[in-house]
Amino acid sequence: MIKHLFLFLFFGASSILCAQELNCTVSVLSEAVQLSDKRIFTSLQTSIAQFIVNKKWTNEVFERDERIECAFTFNITKFTLPDQFEGTLQIQARRPVFNSNYGTLLLNFIDKDIAFRYLEYQPIEFADNAYLSGLASLLGYYAYVVLAMDYDSFSPEGGSDYWQKAQQVVNNAINDPAKGWKSSDIPPRNRFWLVDNYLNPIFKPLREANYLYHRQGMDLMYDKMEQGRGAILESLQKIKQVNKQRPASYNMQLWFNAKADELVNIFKQASPAEKVAVIQLLGELDPTNNNKYKLINQ
Repeated sequence: MIKHLFLFLFFGASSILCAQELNCTVSVLSEAVQLSDKRIFTSLQTSIAQFIVNKKWTNEVFERDERIECAFTFNITKFTLPDQFEGTLQIQARRPVFNSNYGTLLLNFIDKDIAFRYLEYQPIEFADNAYLSGLASLLGYYAYVVLAMDYDSFSPEGGSDYWQKAQQVVNNAINDPAKGWKSSDIPPRNRFWLVDNYLNPIFKPLREANYLYHRQGMDLMYDKMEQGRGAILESLQKIKQVNKQRPASYNMQLWFNAKADELVNIFKQASPAEKVAVIQLLGELDPTNNNKYKLINQ
């Protein structure tokens, strides 16, 4: 499968790089943990990296320069001997833009409530059809989310198989004591709802917007800037359909977390009339970043 056309931005030189479909930078931070010997965190980082290297996530054949650039940054805030970890996980993923060396963000958000068990040097094992551990479920879930977002950006609803796989991970982990796997968990903006929403027909326009924005928009910007920007504006109209039924939804919030700064840069080049229209539209869809969108006029 020839899908990705070239290498683009890496996520840091000091972390461990993973291969296969995901060229994933793994970092485990532990500044908040008061522990004299922090070897356990190095072991954890190495184990996660090796897990992603050895796991084949798809049936596709990826060339080295087609791998999806992503970063998993764990910030461990609590460690209880011998094997209990708590903290946050930041997930970032980028997609190449055709005919450029620019990588556009697909994902950039923080899962603020992760908890799992890990014994030093213990191998991480994962299965699509069974729950084996909280850590394996966490990694498998976000691997499939990254793949789903990436595939959706290259073809209409192209990531459906991976959204369904992510949902299966959630179903398998329903009895995991950690928060984030259940519909009833508070806050209700978690792993369960992220994938459940994307598979809900109400959110189909958001997935259509993901394709329009990237394949018909960003990929045309090199030599057809106005046409590409028009497709991006059309993608925002798709998102408006979702906003009418699910205003301020979690999935919309995550989408704009990745795209807000980029949207400002794109529409700074627009006509005055287009700027007025898009600022009003973005303020309606993503009021949290309203002040940022006003920079389009500067």
